[in-house]
Amino acid sequence: MPTYMSQFSYGVETWKQLAENPEDRRDAIEPLLESLGGRLIAVYYAFGDYDGVVIFEAPDGVTAAAAVIAAIAPGHVSSVKTTRLLTVDEMQDALAKTKIVAERTGYDRPGGSG
Repeated sequence: MPTYMSQFSYGVETWKQLAENPEDRRDAIEPLLESLGGRLIAVYYAFGDYDGVVIFEAPDGVTAAAAVIAAIAPGHVSSVKTTRLLTVDEMQDALAKTKIVAERTGYDRPGGSG
């Protein structure tokens, strides 16, 4: 099943609510993903551009998008960025296909000789 990483930020009001009433957000995220046929892998909080990261599996991109939209729809998330992650094996397969396509099509950069 494809793996995704959603980076998210909370608004100030959400942080205020969590500070007053701490809760483990995995308890909300996990059933949401499972209801769509997905699986929660991990939740991390972070310093930097985003407040946290959710790593999850979903059957496909449409399902991943539905999960993210459902998760942010209540309005407590101020920004989100979701990225499809590739395993090393998937990247090896992609690189092998890239070589085949290049050999078959002669695809080159703009202004290139091919």
